[in-house]
Amino acid sequence: MIGQNYNVLGIMSGTSLDGVDLAHIIFNVNNGKWSYNISECQTVAYSDEWVKRLKEAVNYRGDELAELNTDYTSLLGGVIKTFIEDNAIKGLDAVCSHGHTILHQPANGFTLQIGNKKEIADIVNETVVCDFRVQDVKMGGQGAPLVPIGDRLLFADYTYCLNLGGFSNISFENNGKRLAFDICAVNTVLNYYANGLGLPYDDGGKISARGKMIPELFNELNALAFYSMPFPKSLGFEYVNEVLLPLMESYDNSVEDKMHTFTKHVALQISNVLKDMPKGKLLVTGGGAYNTFLIKSLEALLPENTVVIPDDKTIQFKEALIFGLLGVLKLREEVNVLSSVTGASRDHSSGIVLGG
Repeated sequence: MIGQNYNVLGIMSGTSLDGVDLAHIIFNVNNGKWSYNISECQTVAYSDEWVKRLKEAVNYRGDELAELNTDYTSLLGGVIKTFIEDNAIKGLDAVCSHGHTILHQPANGFTLQIGNKKEIADIVNETVVCDFRVQDVKMGGQGAPLVPIGDRLLFADYTYCLNLGGFSNISFENNGKRLAFDICAVNTVLNYYANGLGLPYDDGGKISARGKMIPELFNELNALAFYSMPFPKSLGFEYVNEVLLPLMESYDNSVEDKMHTFTKHVALQISNVLKDMPKGKLLVTGGGAYNTFLIKSLEALLPENTVVIPDDKTIQFKEALIFGLLGVLKLREEVNVLSSVTGASRDHSSGIVLGG
């Protein structure tokens, strides 16, 4: 399917469990240069029951996982269908859906995104492009990050693209190759503690800002082995549950102090990646872009870089936007996964096409 204009939906559910991000996008490609326009967009929050199921799912096995996948496919299909109907969207070329990551164990040759069952195409009554990570893992890659191809094609004006979601990840060009990797956990940890206070997240980083540094915890966090590993590398919920939270919980300090310390840790780890790199413009997206305390902490450590916080649609829906692009590239049978960032045996066009 080779054209110049594409009318698609990009769908993303991230590890921070904010909900399902949906974006209606028109892509245009002219002489190899891509542009886009995001029109209708929405985040549909998960119910408390679904948040609980998705958090617990890392411990599911066999029949439990299969049941969850079936139920989630129905939920996601219904959310997408309602979005299409409510916004009277017509003439779609594809619905490009990431699904929701439950298990991500590339070292074991395994990754699972639920919501990608073939039934979803029947529910939404559209062509669906999905399941973007599995092929890469089978080819020896990390199955992540997948966003860098979009950073290269859509955000080339920025030296670095930093996403602050459930995890932080960065993408940049280096000697003609796109490099990208996960840096550290962010909202998976901060939201955990905010949830314990009865809040969905730390609004503007106000709770973290009230806290005080716990030097011993700060030092232990920064000494974790992941930070000295070479890339490509990626993180999942398993790391949070098995490494980070047990370490954080080994301290009896207040929630505010733990959140303050962890936020400062995040800022330091990001700055450590960039401190010896060329100076330039750093595009920051994801929910963490609204965390004023985190952004100010980062700016203080990177005074020679320009931190750019874009418009709300780009902050909130950049991943949905890029999964829309990944779907279009798959329809065009063009590369949408870069081996330079995932570690796969070669660049490839990943995903499956359902329906149509």
